[in-house]
Formats: sequence, C-alpha cells, structure tokens
Amino acid sequence: MSNGSSLTEFLLLAFANTRELQLSHFSLFLGIYLAALMGNSLIITAVACDHHLHTPMYFFLLNLSLLDLGSISTTVPKSMANSLWNTRAISYLGCAAQIFFVVFFVLAEYCLLTVMAYDRYVAICKPLHYGTIMDIRACVKMAAAAWGSGFLTAVLHTANTFSIPLCQGNVVDQFFCEIPQILKLSCSDSYLREVGLLLVTACLAFGCFVFFVLSYVQIFTVVLRIPSEQGRHKAFSMCLPHLAVVSLFVSTGMVAYLKPPSFSSSALNLVVAVLYTVVPPTLNPLIYSMRNKEFKDALRKLDQCVQCQHQ
Repeated sequence: MSNGSSLTEFLLLAFANTRELQLSHFSLFLGIYLAALMGNSLIITAVACDHHLHTPMYFFLLNLSLLDLGSISTTVPKSMANSLWNTRAISYLGCAAQIFFVVFFVLAEYCLLTVMAYDRYVAICKPLHYGTIMDIRACVKMAAAAWGSGFLTAVLHTANTFSIPLCQGNVVDQFFCEIPQILKLSCSDSYLREVGLLLVTACLAFGCFVFFVLSYVQIFTVVLRIPSEQGRHKAFSMCLPHLAVVSLFVSTGMVAYLKPPSFSSSALNLVVAVLYTVVPPTLNPLIYSMRNKEFKDALRKLDQCVQCQHQ
C-alpha cells in the first residue's frame, strides 16, 4: 500500500482467537464498562444535584468524570463489538476518530489532574485565601483550559498522523488506534514530524508533572507541620488518591508513547494501553469519591429522592 489515502480500514489487535475467549473478553470488558459508566454517572448526578458539593474540588471531579466517560467510551465499545462479531476491522475514519478522541480525553484529563493538584495546594497551603483564589470564574477558566488544551493537541496530532504516507500494511498492533502503532505503518523517515510533535507534547506534559511534584512537595511540607494527627490524616486522605492516579497515568502514558521500539511487544503494548485507557476511568470514582463522607451523604439524599418519586 503506497499511501494512507488508499486504505479503507485497519485491522486491530484481537484479544483472543477462539470463540470462547472472545466471548470472555466481551463479558469482562462489558462488566468494566458498565462499572465505569455507573460510577462516573453517579458522581456527575450527585455533584449536579447536591448544592453541598458545589465546591471547586467537586466541580473538577465532575469534569474528570465526564472525561473518563469519554475516554473509556472511545476504546472499549469498539473492542467489545469486534470480539462479539468476530472481526478486527475498523474503518479509516473510525480509526482517525479514535486517535482524536483518545488524545483529546487523555491530554485533557492529564491537564485537569494538574489543575486539581493546584486546587489541593491552595486548599492546604493557602486556606485563608482559598475562596478568593479558587472562585467560580477561576475554576471555569482552568477547566476550560484543560479541555481546550486536549482539543488543540488532538487536532494537531490527528491531522499530522494521517497526513503521513502509510506503506507497511493496515494491521494495528493494539486493540484501538494509537499513534505509535499507526507510525509503525508509515514510510521510512516520513514519521519524524509526528515524532517531533510527540516530543513537544511530552515536554509540555513533563512541565505539568514538574508543577505537580513541586505542588505536592509544598503540600506535604505543610501537612507534616500540622500538630493534630487527625488533621494530618484528613490532609493525606485528600491528597494520596490523587497522587496515586497521576502516578499511574504518567508512568503508563510515558511507556506507551516514549518507549524505544526495541522494548515494544504486543503483550507490553496491550497491558500499558489497558492501564492508561481502561483502569483510570473505572477506578477514579472509587478512589476519589466512594470513601468520601460528603459524597456518601449526597448519594444517600439522591437515593431518598428517587424513592420518594416512586412512592
């Protein structure tokens, strides 16, 4: 195949070859997808309906849940459908759409996690000025910046990736269309422009990571000075889940997009992709909210309202 324009479809990596394993994969991903849908939908509904949760932290959490829903809905349903119908095909436009939305949601979520680190920094290190710094206008601007950064980056990467001639067939070594796997199909040296764009994006992501680390160094410095053990525990319980999510997100994303080709294998690619596209949207509701007393109270009120409407 001499050019990407001659392609009408790509062939994605199959999780299994036998019919029994394909149906097992479908069932597993269906359970994960339904859990992610339910958890993130509960967060969105609770935050939207309970005025006690109309705070910056929960506003950003609502945005995170929207991004998680979009992220997991971009990759998992198509993989489930392919397993169910025993096919590997995805259309050329479908592949371009997957790359666009994966980059969009993943980058926007990473930017939003950085904003959430800043929110925690202000809440713990500058509590007296929290209401002034994190007012509604500032929160909306920061959330819009996160979404806008993801959108702009996705447009640039998608347009650049699919302007590259593809000479190495149409078999994608991943269960969804991913930039590094599309670049493997490109003609020699024609992918260097996209690699350069990926490195620029990686530098920006690294800048966000440095900001994130510096914020948490200052946060932990302040927390360790809190005389009350209960106060320290509350501060740590607010920060550590966020720290765990970002660590998983950054480490797997770096492996997926920056690892040398010599370290590439189908099994490693598959595990890393699941870790940064499937696991966070499923676990984020549990990590951020299910152990939160305010959120549990909001869910209880929501359940009571639903029961009252049915009676």
